[in-house]
Amino acid sequence: MSSSSDYPRFALGHALSTEQQAFFAKHGFLHFRPFASPEHVQQILRATQEVQANWLAQGLEKINGVPIKYGQDVDGARIVQRFAFASQYHPVLHELLKDVRFRALFPLLEAAGGRVGENEKNGLVVNHYVNVPGSAFSQMGWHTDSLRDVFYGKRIGPMLNVGLHLDSTPATNGGLRVLPGTHRQGLSRMLFRKKYFKDVHFDPDEVAIETEPGDLTVHDGRMWHRVAQSPLTGEASRRRVLYVPIIAGKYQPKSENSPTPFYLRFLHLVK
Repeated sequence: MSSSSDYPRFALGHALSTEQQAFFAKHGFLHFRPFASPEHVQQILRATQEVQANWLAQGLEKINGVPIKYGQDVDGARIVQRFAFASQYHPVLHELLKDVRFRALFPLLEAAGGRVGENEKNGLVVNHYVNVPGSAFSQMGWHTDSLRDVFYGKRIGPMLNVGLHLDSTPATNGGLRVLPGTHRQGLSRMLFRKKYFKDVHFDPDEVAIETEPGDLTVHDGRMWHRVAQSPLTGEASRRRVLYVPIIAGKYQPKSENSPTPFYLRFLHLVK
């Protein structure tokens, strides 16, 4: 695959096609268009704004042990830039995760007992990127999602990271970048290929995932990816994405008594 954005976009039904499964097996990601209608996207955006207003009013700092990342919007107002377990705080977001089409992705785990991790890992995460002074979240450096298993001395478990994109993000406005095929790398390459989160630079092998509102992306938790900073500033730089894990294995829900995961203690470094 070239380093351009020239890759197939698929439609997600109730089962994956042979072509879709083969593409994922080789490259480690899939891009579906559309998944959510324009009306549903607006409904989801309103729901996240309502959750934000409630958390700001309550002065919450953590949800189930996961720190809330606050920052500033284009007008200087305080906003939530990284939500965790958001579906536990709004019925619209909770209902979203019941969409039967998510079940079509379970076979990609190549493990029994696939499920949407609404109450596990970080639950439904909302990332709100904006490039303005005072923003605490405008990009995210290279990383894999499977590192958390290594931190806790666990065998790396099967995981998909599923993103619902709520804004139009051409490659010229930053956004998700992936290194195709790195989901099949060895452990040493997964650990040391790049400096986790600190390395934010362009890779000649990266593929830019260009999204429209309502698009769904799926990538293997073992693959290297980053979120590039928008070269634009202000309102034009705004990008909002919902991420939910699809996982298998032992059910491990989080609660208000859960400790802060070690790797999240460095969340403040991600800007």
